[in-house]
Amino acid sequence: MATKYWVVSLTVQNSTSTLWNQLREQISKHSFDTPLYRFNIPNLRVGTLDSLLSLSDDLVKSNTFMEGVSHKIRRQIEELERVSGVVSSSLTVDGVPVDSYLTRFVWDEAKYPTMSPLKEIVDGIHGQVAKIEDDLKVRVSEYNNIRSQLNAINRKQSGSLAVRDLSNLVKPEDIITSEHLTTLLAIVSKYSQKDWLSSYETLTNYVVPRSSKKLYEDNEYALYTVTLFSRVADNFRTSARDKGFQIRDFEYSQESHESRKQELEKLMEDQESSRASLLQWCYSSYGEVFSSWMHFCAVRVFTESILRYGLPPSFLSCVLSPSVKAEKKVRSILEGLSESTNRQRLLENRG
Repeated sequence: MATKYWVVSLTVQNSTSTLWNQLREQISKHSFDTPLYRFNIPNLRVGTLDSLLSLSDDLVKSNTFMEGVSHKIRRQIEELERVSGVVSSSLTVDGVPVDSYLTRFVWDEAKYPTMSPLKEIVDGIHGQVAKIEDDLKVRVSEYNNIRSQLNAINRKQSGSLAVRDLSNLVKPEDIITSEHLTTLLAIVSKYSQKDWLSSYETLTNYVVPRSSKKLYEDNEYALYTVTLFSRVADNFRTSARDKGFQIRDFEYSQESHESRKQELEKLMEDQESSRASLLQWCYSSYGEVFSSWMHFCAVRVFTESILRYGLPPSFLSCVLSPSVKAEKKVRSILEGLSESTNRQRLLENRG
């Protein structure tokens, strides 16, 4: 199960270090098994209150979108690893495990200059993630197209005798084709084989006696040959259909057989190549999306902290990972520290 993290902010009254020490002390005392880390957000460009309010309305939707793309890529990785039989590997961001990247988050100033307007940063992040999602759709579609082609061929080669490709079941010596004679292929119900063997010679005139030979049998049907004069082939088909036997149209061609075999081998190679390429792309893109998402989270925490606590920016942001059992206690600790800070601020305002 993936680890659940909280990214929170608390308003600072005296100093960030004092509040941080208080939080660490409370967590250590009442929920010692809850990991706690600083979430370092740089001094971003605040802009106007109206711009923050407008941006805040879009942040929730954008967060849902980015989280969704992240999960989509992760699920694709899990599926590809399962199908490939690859041992699941730890996902990384910039060469470090995902958890380490989050708990040791550092703002990428080169990629997202802090002096840029917040909306410009958010739009840039959203655009990058949207482009990756579009690319994912194209790559997955190409991979699934190859899989579909391969599955269609496999169904033809492994399905019921009534519909499957017969070229890999029939050998050249099974077919007689001459100026006057031809060989037909009959699909006979597994439970009607005695009826076939006792009646095929009389379905029409000019059937070669004892010419029927069983080539293959599956769970439902058996494949038989029958040799007869070419000029009565249509009559034989009609009589066989009336008796419940299916005559499959078939013309043996060594070239066609080899061509289908080569097509199958190429599709199998293409599938393996496409799967490996898609998997590597997903590993890389997951890291990009997660990094973008964490920078977006930093902007969201900054924006909502300003709107909640006011200016100038003075808040402590951190990351916690409480267990399910500890969630209630940790939430109580955070609320207690927040109420304490608010009471202190109220007393100072009165003074």
